[in-house]
Amino acid sequence: MERRVAVVGLGVISPSGNDIKTFWENIKGGVNCITLVDEFPTDDYPSKVIGRVKDFDPLAYGIEKGQARKQSKFILFALAAAAQATAQSGLVSGENIDPMRYGVYIGSGVGGFESIANAVRTLDNEGPRWVSPLFVPTAIANMASGNVAIKHGACGPCCTVLSACSTATHSIGEAYRAIKHGYADAIIAGGSEATEPKLGIAGFGNARTLTHSTDPEKASRPFSADRDGFVLGEGAGVIVLEEYEHAKARGANILAEICGYGNTCDAYNATAPRPDGLTQAAAIKAALDEANYSSEDVLYINAHGTSTKLNDQVETLAFKNALGEDAYKAHISSIKSMMGHGLGAAGGIEAITCILALQEGIVPPTINLDNPAPECDLDYTPNKAVEADLTIAISDSLGFGGHNGCIAFRKYNE
Repeated sequence: MERRVAVVGLGVISPSGNDIKTFWENIKGGVNCITLVDEFPTDDYPSKVIGRVKDFDPLAYGIEKGQARKQSKFILFALAAAAQATAQSGLVSGENIDPMRYGVYIGSGVGGFESIANAVRTLDNEGPRWVSPLFVPTAIANMASGNVAIKHGACGPCCTVLSACSTATHSIGEAYRAIKHGYADAIIAGGSEATEPKLGIAGFGNARTLTHSTDPEKASRPFSADRDGFVLGEGAGVIVLEEYEHAKARGANILAEICGYGNTCDAYNATAPRPDGLTQAAAIKAALDEANYSSEDVLYINAHGTSTKLNDQVETLAFKNALGEDAYKAHISSIKSMMGHGLGAAGGIEAITCILALQEGIVPPTINLDNPAPECDLDYTPNKAVEADLTIAISDSLGFGGHNGCIAFRKYNE
């Protein structure tokens, strides 16, 4: 028998804030949190702006000083976001959740980006004897899930999805399916990413995906006619999913229900989205169909909305293919306009945005949308948040390799 799945905890580390309250106030307020790169001279770099996590103190989230010193930032971000989400959930392994039925699905698009870069520099400059024995366990992408499982005594299914910018969306979707079909009772799910700005900006910039803007206030412009690329970002977004009856039985505070998931591949190009939007639309439609979407629903879409020429055009087409005329009445926005693109973490942070939007009936804005592109002619909530009696929300993600994911949430009513 298929089971209902509730959301019972949220946790975030992001350029827009390192706790849910700060993050949501900035996001619904349309506050730009993108800054100029100031760690190194950027004269020779193709992009000069970044969405950086600021004022992050791992000790504030119960992470021990020794671990904070040794671990990659993507692991620390995941631990911090998971600490917030599990605290809100009230789940304690061995007390109100069977450890063998408690899982972790946290992915990363790259893993220990800065650990890899630093190890290569050490190898080249000082030789193999000086590469840290901790290099591998701090660099490999599964160590976010592994360390969170260790911290929270989660001995059940533990997986790491790696599907570029769709990573966190797929992680949450696969966790949802695992609970729905009886393989676990609760799973800590999401994504985490910490950028290495020199290598990240050089690599993504030379691939012609990053903005050339030197004005951080206007650098990320999803769905705008003058958009010219995304802003490299970072962070972590983690949610706790729990089987509905299990959550009800222990008196959990249910924040929303996750009720749909779609997963497709363009099978087209390594970096460019499929131009007809059909495979992207199939993932969106699968999530909506599973969630029993109807035209009577008031829909919020947290768009992938990267601010690149191809993504925003194709994504708009995908919404139209999936929804038909309903696409024109959907409330849509891209929070990447305010914080940049968190890569493997983006879908987790955007899932949290969907849940908060449903709870408060507020659609966050797409800032810098003063000159909408003619091909992006849907309601992208320009510049200011709007109130709406939302009943359903979806977050879609489109990743390099043609990986498409979409998850659907419903407002919770007892």
